[in-house]
Amino acid sequence: MKLAVFSGPPSSGKTSVIIKMIDALRTQGIKVGVVKFDCLYTDDDALYEKAGVPVRKGLSGALCPDHFFVSNIEEVVQWGVKNELDILVTESAGLCNRCSPYIKEITGICVIDNLSGINTPKKIGPMLKSADIVIITKGDIVSQAEREVFASKVSSVNPTAVTMHVNGLTGQGAYELSTLLVDEENEINTVKGMKLRFPMPSALCSYCLGETRIGEEYQMGNIRKMDMEEK
Repeated sequence: MKLAVFSGPPSSGKTSVIIKMIDALRTQGIKVGVVKFDCLYTDDDALYEKAGVPVRKGLSGALCPDHFFVSNIEEVVQWGVKNELDILVTESAGLCNRCSPYIKEITGICVIDNLSGINTPKKIGPMLKSADIVIITKGDIVSQAEREVFASKVSSVNPTAVTMHVNGLTGQGAYELSTLLVDEENEINTVKGMKLRFPMPSALCSYCLGETRIGEEYQMGNIRKMDMEEK
């Protein structure tokens, strides 16, 4: 089974792109399943079910989505193997733009949209910088010049990635994306022992453990303070 990890800011069009990509894969006789990761709520699983795609969802709740992903990815892979999938897709929203759920030797795909702002690529960390493929969506809403400038900003942040434009409404570009996954050589039946491409966000402080009071006397653990001195 092949595994592809999709991530990207909320509402960037990940689900629409994945559904269009799966439509293209089905025409090639490839069986695909999806596991959706999110924090508090998602109804994207209903969209996948409506499209006839095997799907499971997991909500991290109060936990960091990255830590939740890593804690569950092996069970997710085993679910895909059990269902005899050819390709398993995981979808996770990078809510803080710092998330980095990519695994070494596993295809990592970041979805980002043209409407997010010209400097957004610089604000996104490993989620964009360590991706193998970067999908730019909503290009039909902006001008050709804006598309080209935004794509150049993405390339300046991650020059080694394959950058593609995909329309989540019409499906334009989805077939080309599907061919990249089909051509991927790495097949797995487990991710045990594999490593993340980049360390996850790190924090173990009093607020992680449920503290709600504000003030230095209530702060313990991994705390970083701003330098407020005049320069």
